[in-house]
Amino acid sequence: MDSRTRRLTDEQWVLIAPLLPSNTGRRGHPFGDDRRVVDGIIYRFRTSTPWRDVPRDEFGPWQTVWKRHRRYAGDGTWDRVLQTLLSQADEAGLIDWDVSVDATIARAHQHATNTTRPEQDTGAFSNYKPLPLEEIEPAGHGIGRSRGGLTTKVHHAVDGNGMPLAIVVTGGQRNDGAMLEQVLDDIRVPRIAGGRPRTRPNAVLADKAYGSGVNRRLLRARGIRAVIPEKSDQITARKRKGRKGGRPPAFDAGAYKDRNVVERSFALIKQWRGIATRYDKLAITYRAGAVLHACLTWAALLGDMP
Repeated sequence: MDSRTRRLTDEQWVLIAPLLPSNTGRRGHPFGDDRRVVDGIIYRFRTSTPWRDVPRDEFGPWQTVWKRHRRYAGDGTWDRVLQTLLSQADEAGLIDWDVSVDATIARAHQHATNTTRPEQDTGAFSNYKPLPLEEIEPAGHGIGRSRGGLTTKVHHAVDGNGMPLAIVVTGGQRNDGAMLEQVLDDIRVPRIAGGRPRTRPNAVLADKAYGSGVNRRLLRARGIRAVIPEKSDQITARKRKGRKGGRPPAFDAGAYKDRNVVERSFALIKQWRGIATRYDKLAITYRAGAVLHACLTWAALLGDMP
């Protein structure tokens, strides 16, 4: 098989395989050849081929590949796999808790948009919740109308090394800064030794879109250092008030230079053509592809450890 399309290495599979439902006490008929099917899911997102065109001789029936991905997206399997890998990485000291946050746009293909939806949906889908599909799937399926047409926005939080921690999907017209709280709430790293999972970064690095007073107060209340530049209109308004305008918010220009790791993370995830352009009708299956990419990224890092 072409190495460009087979992303699942032996080291990655050793880490991921024990976390899949067929190996965690699932009742009923066991799934057959998990690795082959997961490779088929990766192939589909990597190449953006239609599900029906996934090569049968390499990955088995396309229906099996699609149904397995739909099941793993709907029951939160990929989120649980990611959380377990994050736990292992945190235990090994591999997570840099100076977190960068940003969002990127993905154009929705016509295959993703032939569904009934409100014209300006602002709903979001993030970490899996044990609810029926109609309650976890946004009414507009995470597709909105922006200047680029019908688009989806992927909100991303990455650690100081550009490794993914949280993924939230919304319509493309959704304001970046308004989603900061939900993106931070999506960060959840269980501790192997027990106790409450870690959810609070040391610092949040973000661009001016996140510089509202609401967000600054949110970060201050959570004890998180904000590394966010002030907007020009905020500077003007503060200066106009004179002494009553108060002091400018603290800003570490040196630390802010490291924010580019989130831009590099988008460049990496969009190497999967099925993420760069959205072909999935459901937000949960589209987001699950991004979460699967995050799982492989962390598994590759952990697999390289001695």
